[in-house]
Amino acid sequence: MSQTDFQALQRRFAAHLRNPQTHSAPDGIEERRLAIYRNLFFNNVNGFISQGFPVLHSLLDAERWHRLVRAFFDQHACQTPYFLEIPQEFVSFLASGQGREEGDPPFLLELAHYEWMELVLDASTEVFPKTGFHPEGDLLRAIPQLSPLHVVLSYQYPVHEICVDFQPQSPLPQPLWLLVYRDRDDQVRFMEINAPTARLLQLIEENPNSTGFQVVGQLAEELQFADVEKLAEFARDILLQMHQRDILVGASLKSC
Repeated sequence: MSQTDFQALQRRFAAHLRNPQTHSAPDGIEERRLAIYRNLFFNNVNGFISQGFPVLHSLLDAERWHRLVRAFFDQHACQTPYFLEIPQEFVSFLASGQGREEGDPPFLLELAHYEWMELVLDASTEVFPKTGFHPEGDLLRAIPQLSPLHVVLSYQYPVHEICVDFQPQSPLPQPLWLLVYRDRDDQVRFMEINAPTARLLQLIEENPNSTGFQVVGQLAEELQFADVEKLAEFARDILLQMHQRDILVGASLKSC
């Protein structure tokens, strides 16, 4: 068998494993052996996705879930060989519109993305910084230091509340802002925040050399809020709350 023939055989074998209903098996391979490979490959992928997206899995009946995972297994060209990155590939697959069927929940993609972000934070190898700041530093007069284990997210559906008994069919009137983070006890948690708080955190991240006061000043300008001192009072309470939740680890020793 030439190399070209062998590669063609491999492609046919792989296509059969991905979707045996569409692609026939190569000749000369015992059905019992083929069945072992088919089940092994599909069940591994199905297991990772089911565990990674438990809420989404609970909302779809068994047949619909099987078709969705089969479509992913058959149609999506994964960009990574690592099993731990399968959830990211699954979200990319859903975002492309592949595998979708009439009757699917309108929030399917957003829910999957939210569950994936929980996985990302849970598996992250990032650690809390230990130097270059004071744990109890002034979060306004000094430079607030963000934990790397957080992410600010925006959705059209209340993904953090969706369950079997609550499946909204229409988007919210205003975007939902969620702050998902991992604390010092390695617990992934979330909190619902408003748009100004989300922007405050984004500005802190975008301006790593700015003090809390400077960031608040920029936020006041964006919001066209004339009383910067009053906004700073509100911001201090928010920043202290973020510090208590391990979203802010402290502040640098540099002051205004």
